[in-house]
Amino acid sequence: MAIPSRASRPGTFFITTATYNRRRLFQFPANAELFLETLQHYRRLGHYKVHAFVIMPDHVHLILTPQAITLERAIGLIKGGFSHRLASKFPVWQRSFTDHRIRDEDDLEIRRTYLHNNPVRAGLAATPELYPYSSACAPPKLDLSG
Repeated sequence: MAIPSRASRPGTFFITTATYNRRRLFQFPANAELFLETLQHYRRLGHYKVHAFVIMPDHVHLILTPQAITLERAIGLIKGGFSHRLASKFPVWQRSFTDHRIRDEDDLEIRRTYLHNNPVRAGLAATPELYPYSSACAPPKLDLSG
């Protein structure tokens, strides 16, 4: 029996994707805000629901649920849309991304807590709520239900 590709698995996913060579692209507020605008743009178009996010200097964590598109397509829109808007002459992203399918409410809360505490562990903020590029800080519109 063949293992189904992740493209055929519906659900909610915890995603990690890194910048090319772990370049600290998002240490610049304009870049972090551009990424957030891109994320929200495709969310408003209905391509996915966003449950949580954090934009770290060299990587991004997301919890999202694709809507009528594959997970690969959703991440492709986000990464490609950001790269296009950034218009960099250099590569922006590492290839691919890692994903973990959220199993239940407990798993969702564990991943959300991990994601929100990432800036604290990295020494970027004293509490998750003080880090400006996270859904823990006065979150923009999020999709709280699955």
